[in-house]
Amino acid sequence: MSTPVAVIGAGPYGLSTATHLRAQGVPVRVFGRPMASWQEQMPAGMLLKSTPAASSIDVPLEGHALADYCAAAGEPRYESDWDLLPVETFVRYGRWVQRRLLPDVEPVRVVSVDRRADGFELKLDSGDQVGARAVVVATGLSGLAHLPRRLAAAVPDGPSATGPVSHSSQHHDLAALAGRDVVVVGAGQSALESAVLLAEAGAASVRVVARGPAAVGFGAPPDRQPRLRPASPFGNAWSLYALTRHAGAFRFLPPPVRRALVRRVLGPLGAWWLRDRFTGRVRVTQGRRIVRATVRDGRPVLALRGADGHGGELAADHVLAATGYRMDLAALDFLGPGLRTGIVARAGGPLLDAGFGSSVPGLYFTGLPAAASFGPVMRFVCGTAFAGPRLARAVARAYG
Repeated sequence: MSTPVAVIGAGPYGLSTATHLRAQGVPVRVFGRPMASWQEQMPAGMLLKSTPAASSIDVPLEGHALADYCAAAGEPRYESDWDLLPVETFVRYGRWVQRRLLPDVEPVRVVSVDRRADGFELKLDSGDQVGARAVVVATGLSGLAHLPRRLAAAVPDGPSATGPVSHSSQHHDLAALAGRDVVVVGAGQSALESAVLLAEAGAASVRVVARGPAAVGFGAPPDRQPRLRPASPFGNAWSLYALTRHAGAFRFLPPPVRRALVRRVLGPLGAWWLRDRFTGRVRVTQGRRIVRATVRDGRPVLALRGADGHGGELAADHVLAATGYRMDLAALDFLGPGLRTGIVARAGGPLLDAGFGSSVPGLYFTGLPAAASFGPVMRFVCGTAFAGPRLARAVARAYG
């Protein structure tokens, strides 16, 4: 017997979507380990870049915001823009929401999803098979880690936390790299915070390599935000205000514009509170791009070149690529080949309608895969307030 809706993923977007679906009276099964990627793919000691006000998971029942959790659990309250939210607290908050509202989440992995006459068939790693009339993909960042091709060429077997080259998503405890010379590739929050955490965890040396000539920078603290620009969860700016308050209009922009905005808006920039911890502890090489990466005697060696044609080599014990995530339908390998070929892609992600439905009837995407249609706010927890209710209403109309 088929269930009307299957939600794949139990992170913020999966939990938000499922609670809104149930509020609409739609039976739903949720598959995945709650908050698993936040627990396992984020470094211990990380602080969320978003403010506490932008870090609540949107659900249809009052009393489940971040502040409610802190009050119930007796944890410090995170309220103002000056309060810094540890990832460990956010994971506990997400699991608290799940236990209260979705205690029947099934902590299994969906191995494959394929079409069948009356909807979809899901195969689970438990060996069970499940039918569903509609499927919501809310798998977050899983499988979407981006490794630049020149770094990838140096490790044909793929990046590894214990090898010469890794991706930041492969590290939960950066203390494993204590005593080693580490090069961090990237200039965004993930790169700069990873560099700081490495230095604080006892790395012998840490250097950030960024291709832009002035790539490493930090945002303004709350008391230095422009006062004549509208507020958003990410700072005061007209562009940020528009992209967070009017995400529904984003999909009407031309695909090249959408692609550029997703990559550039809220792009590489360290949080204001990271500057003091970074300065004096982390060395920086800017304006140099990697033209070749090799491994010599087990040590990675980067050949660098600047716009002036000059460069050189940089060797280390380990290279950590904090180079973000890219939407790639091929990486969602649990979707059967026949299913993936039916998904129309635009601007770097699946083309979605106003209700987050793809070109495959009954198949929906939310979170990062939806950024190409609804903008960069879909990369952050606060995007659940836009996505959850709209997706649930669309699914309820079609399958409720």
